[in-house]
Amino acid sequence: MRVRLLGRSGLRVSEAWLGTATFGEEGWGSDRYESERIFNAYTDAGGRCIDTANCYSGGRAETMVGEFSRGRREELVIGTKFTATTRAGDPNAWGNHRKSLRQSLRASLERLRTDHIDIMWMHCWDAVTPLDDIMRALDDEVRAGTVLHIGVSNSPAWAIAHANTLADLRGWTAFVGLQTEYSLVSRTPEHELIPMARYLGVEFVAWSPLGAGLLTGAYTGEGVTGTRLDRAGVPARRLEVAARVAEISAGLGMPPAAVALAWLRYREIAVTPILGARTAAQFEQCLAWLGQELPADAVRALDEVSAPAPIMPREGLDMPGVDFYFDGGAGGAMLIG
Repeated sequence: MRVRLLGRSGLRVSEAWLGTATFGEEGWGSDRYESERIFNAYTDAGGRCIDTANCYSGGRAETMVGEFSRGRREELVIGTKFTATTRAGDPNAWGNHRKSLRQSLRASLERLRTDHIDIMWMHCWDAVTPLDDIMRALDDEVRAGTVLHIGVSNSPAWAIAHANTLADLRGWTAFVGLQTEYSLVSRTPEHELIPMARYLGVEFVAWSPLGAGLLTGAYTGEGVTGTRLDRAGVPARRLEVAARVAEISAGLGMPPAAVALAWLRYREIAVTPILGARTAAQFEQCLAWLGQELPADAVRALDEVSAPAPIMPREGLDMPGVDFYFDGGAGGAMLIG
């Protein structure tokens, strides 16, 4: 597995992260035995970056990561998250405020059996806590040594840009990574999040890069069973994209998952996927993507079938009969139709 830099941090990270949302999750998730097999398959492939969260399986995922990391903690890059609650009924047990951060961090350190978190991710935007309070609280943890770097997940582009601008102006620690859903069936981050990340030099990390399993081929046939999502509830457009992926993968002799993950290499910004699975066998299919390249016509076909609808202002500029040009005589820009 290749290595790349995490944004502007200088930290070396793997070209794919191991996702642990399934670890310890009863029902559709992975028991301890299967979770360890997945963990070992990832590290045997050269992966060294683990993504977890305080809320995954009620904290069990962090506990498993701490157990599996015993004796090799320093070679791993471990990222966890705060914001979500693990204690029902306490209004201060969730959110992005300092008290939530502190209690979440202390619990995560104990479960992970470590004295520091390599990357602490803000799990989502709570729309309440002031951004300067968030960035100062996170910077205090970095200065204390309990956190090395910080990242942000599931937040609007304007909030991330403002937060990093505040950090730069005040000499605080800035977000070096962004996590958001991104795949062939979820390309809306291309409107604002990806341009923002590219401009600010923030690493772009994609969760659910296989569309919750949709892009593995599990939903392309009738009467599919044993999957977490109900095929009947999947939007028709997503099924159309999944069918095209399956068609292209058959022509290339590659698993659909490998095609969907390889497509990420051809984006306008480097995309680091988070790989997760319920079983070790499923995870091995994800690893088949490593080293795979796609021909230009396949990339073009995938781009076309999955292209997101434009939003303003691009939507307005793409309207039929509209042209934007400079009127040299008037010396100003004009929008005409």
